[in-house]
Amino acid sequence: MLVLSSVGIGNMNLECNGKAEDGLGGMDEERLTYFRKRLRELKLDILKDIDANLEDSGVVELDSSIGRLSRMDALQNQQMALELKRRLENQLLRIENAFKRMDKGQYGQCAKCKKSINEERLEVFPETLKCVRCA
Repeated sequence: MLVLSSVGIGNMNLECNGKAEDGLGGMDEERLTYFRKRLRELKLDILKDIDANLEDSGVVELDSSIGRLSRMDALQNQQMALELKRRLENQLLRIENAFKRMDKGQYGQCAKCKKSINEERLEVFPETLKCVRCA
């Protein structure tokens, strides 16, 4: 199961490199192909996670055979599953937007300051829109 949380990255420098780039944000075709493949794999993983958790986010049946605490636990589990599904769907949208930016030649370029996003940041968050400084 995919867990979405903040990632501790140690001393990794994830700042933008300080120079604005045209086209592919200074990224060559080989790297762009690599990130396109990473995004496809991430998208497939997310779709599998959403499919696997469909049952958990369904309606909680009011069965008289379960007690009040069990019902409350089931409702809490349902809400957690719904929130996870919402986050995964938002990440899918960010991935789709990354594909569109690739097609436009804007992938790897910060949406705010227009400088190149450090590839180490893209390794961790390939769907990201902004450099660390602007995020």
